[in-house]
Amino acid sequence: MENLPDYLLRKKAGRNLSFVLALLFYLVLGACFHSGSQDVIDFSAIETLPRKATTFQGFDDVLLLAVAPVYSPQTTLDLYRALEDYLEDQLHRQVRLVQGKTYSEINDLIRAGKTLVAIVCTNAYLEGQENFGLEALVVPQIDGEVVYYSYLIVPADSPAHSLTDLREQTFAFSDPLSNSGRLVPVYYLQQMGETPDSFFSRTIFTYSHDNSVRAVMGKVVDGAAVDSLVYNFMVERDSTVPAKTRILIRWGPYGINPVVVHPRLDRVLKEKLRTVFLTMHQNTQGQAVLAALGVDRFLPPNTTSYDSVRMMRDHVGRQP
Repeated sequence: MENLPDYLLRKKAGRNLSFVLALLFYLVLGACFHSGSQDVIDFSAIETLPRKATTFQGFDDVLLLAVAPVYSPQTTLDLYRALEDYLEDQLHRQVRLVQGKTYSEINDLIRAGKTLVAIVCTNAYLEGQENFGLEALVVPQIDGEVVYYSYLIVPADSPAHSLTDLREQTFAFSDPLSNSGRLVPVYYLQQMGETPDSFFSRTIFTYSHDNSVRAVMGKVVDGAAVDSLVYNFMVERDSTVPAKTRILIRWGPYGINPVVVHPRLDRVLKEKLRTVFLTMHQNTQGQAVLAALGVDRFLPPNTTSYDSVRMMRDHVGRQP
């Protein structure tokens, strides 16, 4: 088990030791990497791999599939193992999952050509598109939609009725590059003439949406902004989530998190990947993978669906 990610604590004055200890207690199990004997590559291990060209040329190559930490590492592994196996069968080459500790690390991997395929957050995609031409390959359709929302959640017994009621309270963001977990609430604070530092008494980064939900469930923080898809996924599988939390605000909709590729990915492989994703719902094995992920099917991306996020980026600024 690796060390806990470096949570970023911001406060106006003084250090609240009990707050820090509570945070560690509730998040350490979800936030630590736990790969055991399972074949997962984390970001720190990438440097030990042989450097590859920026295009794949043979079926002996290992295709690294990077997954942004929307979920905590073990949950990511559990969810995407079946997809890894499916891609191997369809592409006739080894596929291995890559996990970074932050969205920015995943973008850095793609930019450097260390992995050429990834599943990333909407805002991280737009950041990569602007910085090095990152391309959206396909998008998931979930419950008939290709959009998601940012949920502002609080403990079930919280007296808060609006964002204003969280003034001088503690708050959890998921990742500095997250759309639903940071950009959206910061944008709405800006519309109020506020910043996270001026509005909240203290903020943290949990580095995954399920960790943010756990922080609210454990009353480590007074509120958090989370991906609606992650929250809904957790609600379906754990009855304590709706029992201990409630949705205060639903912001959105926003264009859904895409599967992306490096702009210099070999054209033949790119088209094969696209076809594999777009036809996954047409065979029994693919349907089982989609069901495990909670996805109906994959569809071609519509770049205009990200315009509202581009607008918020223009107002709030780019990479924090």
